[in-house]
Amino acid sequence: MTTTTIAKRIGLVIAVLIAILILIVGGYVIYLEATYSRIADNVDAPVANNPETSLETDHTYTAVTYNIGFGAYTPDYTFFMDEGIMDDGTQTTGTQSRAVSKQSVEDCTAGSIAILKRLNPDFALIQEVDTDSDRSFHVNQKQSFIEAFPSDGSSFVSDFHSAFLAYPLTEPHGAVESGLLTLSRAYISSAVRRSYPVDESFPAKYFDLDRCFEVMRIPVQNGHDLVLINSHMSAYDKGGKIRAQQLALIGNIMKAEYDTGNYVICGGDWNHALAGSEDIYPSKQQVPPWVSILDDADLPTGFSIVKADNLSEVASCRGCDIPYEKGVTYTTTVDGFIISDNVQAYAENIDCGFTYSDHNPVKLTFELQEAFQ
Repeated sequence: MTTTTIAKRIGLVIAVLIAILILIVGGYVIYLEATYSRIADNVDAPVANNPETSLETDHTYTAVTYNIGFGAYTPDYTFFMDEGIMDDGTQTTGTQSRAVSKQSVEDCTAGSIAILKRLNPDFALIQEVDTDSDRSFHVNQKQSFIEAFPSDGSSFVSDFHSAFLAYPLTEPHGAVESGLLTLSRAYISSAVRRSYPVDESFPAKYFDLDRCFEVMRIPVQNGHDLVLINSHMSAYDKGGKIRAQQLALIGNIMKAEYDTGNYVICGGDWNHALAGSEDIYPSKQQVPPWVSILDDADLPTGFSIVKADNLSEVASCRGCDIPYEKGVTYTTTVDGFIISDNVQAYAENIDCGFTYSDHNPVKLTFELQEAFQ
């Protein structure tokens, strides 16, 4: 066999392999496109086990917002989409895309439930709650929380439903079903899922969540409503353009409710550094590029961020580009509450050491004022 013949055969094998690769990649893209769809906007959400209790003015209530990170984020867990920069300029990137094991997910879920039981809120706004996902070994976290709080009403809306995501290749994220869960000790007269604007460019639309917020109406004995909103804004949004659109949408909705005389409390994971928390915690990392800032000037008139009393001591979120080490890993506060000025409130960031999630919960104590304009 001549050298020329060998070279031709090698070339043919390479061409066949390239063709097969193109077919595989092309077929996968077609599969993603065929299975891709946005979840409908402005859709009623069911409320299960709805209590009969209405709210009173000038009475103290509590609410907690908690992103449980689909039960994956033990302190040593890093996420493949998170990037950071050490003080010396070294670039850092997380590596994992799934929880390390089913047992780990179950343990983290149980730990988050125990924290919520200890905080004992009247309302719980929970984000990144998986129901049937490869990344969390198909542990139904929604069911676990509902069963742990049998006296509470519950409402769930989906914000991430995806086909099998074959990235990263070494540990694919897989198919995901996840959303926002709200638990309530008061009667919810209506609940509606609202869609946020998201990045629908290729390929970002396949990998980002179908971001949303849930608007719930809770009757108050004076004839008004508490409009309670559970929200989770975009995270991986270069330049913050999508988040700006999201903030404008939810701001308009909050203002419209306030203008009709309702009380408004909006809690969740804002994925913005709140109330000047972008660089107040000790770390050996620079402020990462994903950080956008949210303060009262960005909100409609009549609204404000409830700055946690212990904001300077306790952060609500850690960077996931490196394992968590206090004083080394970048931290900030992205979780919390925005309220209308007919609500009196104070907040506390709960220091859980990021044991079960990359977020710490935030607890709000509030009263609905009887006299307001």
